[in-house]
Order: sequence, then C-alpha cells, then structure tokens
Amino acid sequence: MSDDIQQREGCDVLHLADFDPARPARIFAEMRTYWQSLRNGRAIPSRSEIDPKGIRRALDYAFILERIAPGAARFRLAGRHLIDLMGMEVRGMPMAAFLNPTSRGRLSDVLESVFQGPQIVDFQLRSPADYGRPELNGKLLMLPLRSDLGDVTRIIGALIAEGETGMAPRRFDILRETIEPIIPGAKVLEPTPSGFAEEPPLWLAPRSSGYVERPPLPAETPDERRARFRIIRNED
Repeated sequence: MSDDIQQREGCDVLHLADFDPARPARIFAEMRTYWQSLRNGRAIPSRSEIDPKGIRRALDYAFILERIAPGAARFRLAGRHLIDLMGMEVRGMPMAAFLNPTSRGRLSDVLESVFQGPQIVDFQLRSPADYGRPELNGKLLMLPLRSDLGDVTRIIGALIAEGETGMAPRRFDILRETIEPIIPGAKVLEPTPSGFAEEPPLWLAPRSSGYVERPPLPAETPDERRARFRIIRNED
C-alpha cells in the first residue's frame, strides 16, 4: 500500500507510518533534551534521576548500560526494539552482542572513552543483508551517567534500526562515529585500545539459540588426569 493518501469507499485512508514518532532524529533529540534537562548546571546527571516518563516516546529504543570492565558494558535495561533485534531478552548481555566481530574492538575503544571522557557518541550502523535478513541502517546514541557512588559507570542511550528486522538476531557494523565533549568547546578524548578482546569471551557472547556457551576445557593426557586424583582415607 502506498504511503500516499488513498481513496477507499469515499473515505480518506491515511497510513499510520506518516505519523510514526519513531524517527531516529526525533528520538535522539528527545533523549538528548531529557539528558540535558537533568544536568541542572552539572556536567553529568545521575542514573537515579532517570524517569521513564521523561522519555516516553523513546522507551522502546532506550537502554541503560553498566560498565563491567575496561571497554565492556552490559545492559541493565533495554526497550522492546532491542529485544526484537536480538530475538530475546537482552538484559545482562554485553553491548558488543549487537555488533559483528569486526566492529567490536572499535565499539570497546569508543565505549571506554564515553566513560573516561566523559563524552557523547553517536554511531552510524549497518546490518548487511543476508538470507531472511534485509539490510538495516541504524543509529546508536550514548550519553554518560553517574552511578549512585558518583563515578561515571552508566550510560543512557538509544538504538534504532530502520527497516524490516527479518530473522533475529541482527548484528551491525560500525560505519562511523561522531564524538562530542559534554561541555561545548572542550577537548575530545580520542578512543584508544581498551584492552578488551575484539571477540568477547564465549561466556559473554550470546548465541541465536539462547544458550550461553562456556569455554572448552583444555585437553589432558591420561597422566595429567590421574595426577588430579588423590586418595582420602576414612579413619573411622
């Protein structure tokens, strides 16, 4: 059906897509405006100040991250759009789960600069077409937050992919990023290698089946296996 107004049985038929508020620019503007409103003259707002009512239209695309290691963060909260892209609940997953392996190293470096700067980052993303998966273009916004302890270990942001999701999970490549200081005119902290592996450990990497894999145990020789056993005497 066309996006134009159509005549049907003497009535005007309008497409809801024409009035869809879920446009990346609009959602990102709402997130930025809300984040700015919480600052109240401070550099960075606190996680405890976040009220879902303040980002009502952005909730399906919003998330909150928690830093768990240099260059690594996991989802504490995530909206419906992120769940649909992954095909499962994403709370507790690493942010890197949404990126293809070749882009995870860059994500790790930029992510750490958001915490250390602190600063704002806006990513342009693309998910290549594949069987059952149309090409998707996406945008990712990250805004730093303070934890209850006062350190910058939280991020509020939004992830929006435009187009048909197709088969989940959908993972993205980073095309480019735009980094901004939180104070206009301040110097940007350039991302540097964070020390986190480009491919996250197996126990952090989600699989489409929903199961979590553990790293395989190293192979042992029979003598090595026997050396791990010891005899326990029962004195009774």
